[in-house]
Amino acid sequence: MRFARVSPTAPEPKIADPALGDVRFRALLDDEKWDQLPWRVRRRFSKRLAGGDTAIYGGEIVECHLSMAGWLLAQALRLVGGPLPTSRDVHVPTVVTVTEDMGTGGQIWTRLYTRRNGFPQVIHSAKRFAGRTGLEEYIGFGIGMRLTVDVQDAAMVFRSAGYFLQVLHRRFSLPAWAVPGQMSITHAELGDGSFRFTLEVVHPRFGTLIRQTCVFRDANP
Repeated sequence: MRFARVSPTAPEPKIADPALGDVRFRALLDDEKWDQLPWRVRRRFSKRLAGGDTAIYGGEIVECHLSMAGWLLAQALRLVGGPLPTSRDVHVPTVVTVTEDMGTGGQIWTRLYTRRNGFPQVIHSAKRFAGRTGLEEYIGFGIGMRLTVDVQDAAMVFRSAGYFLQVLHRRFSLPAWAVPGQMSITHAELGDGSFRFTLEVVHPRFGTLIRQTCVFRDANP
């Protein structure tokens, strides 16, 4: 699958944007940084998905680096739902869907990564607009991480700001030795409705464990 690249700074169309009804991601950034994002990124993170609506993005995996330590980590985490890519396959299809989490008021993200052999890997996570940073991501089994949001080079960047385990109504912060390191997710506009999604996990001792890059296009713009 190939995507034409055009300037992400293309002029914003002179039409009303009904998607601006959802301001939860926008509230995590100051106005100056929000305005640095291309209009397509702002629209993507402003879609209102209540009432059963689903955002769908289709594309391909263009890069997937797993060090030996990263591969072992991804395999071990299959015991708690498999939140990280387990295959090094590239140039294979991938699909992401985003729906409203009616139970918590957050969003449920489902990622499907095709593999050359066997069934696709499916990853589920839930983003909740809560906690000390205003945004948390849950992978299941009570495990989650706090996220900060920033803008760099006209791209939206999510970074881990601590991992935790929640048991019933109590939450325990995980110590440094028990976490994979710094996780970052970058959403960068490529133009013409396509964007680059980069997941990176960097350990302070073992370096880059995982780096996966996918190129997506809005399936229902």
